[in-house]
Amino acid sequence: MADASTPEHETLIEFPCNFPIKVMGETHIDFTLEITKAIQQHAPEFDTHLIEMRGSAGGKYISLTCMVYVVSKLQLDNIYRTLTAHPMVRVVL
Repeated sequence: MADASTPEHETLIEFPCNFPIKVMGETHIDFTLEITKAIQQHAPEFDTHLIEMRGSAGGKYISLTCMVYVVSKLQLDNIYRTLTAHPMVRVVL
């Protein structure tokens, strides 16, 4: 029978930790700002110095690898939900 702590044990990730989240979308001047704001809804201390940015060879797409300090599976899941629901985001890994 599951108890209230079960969701935290459904992962091999040990919390708290720095967790890399890769976010991809079409190149847009506000992409990084929008992704930063989305992450900060759930991790207010996240800042843009923790982002690695790469453009595609043709320049149409951009990927951001965001190193986010997360304290729980719920927090990480909420970040993923917010990012995948964002209209500028194509893929979140």
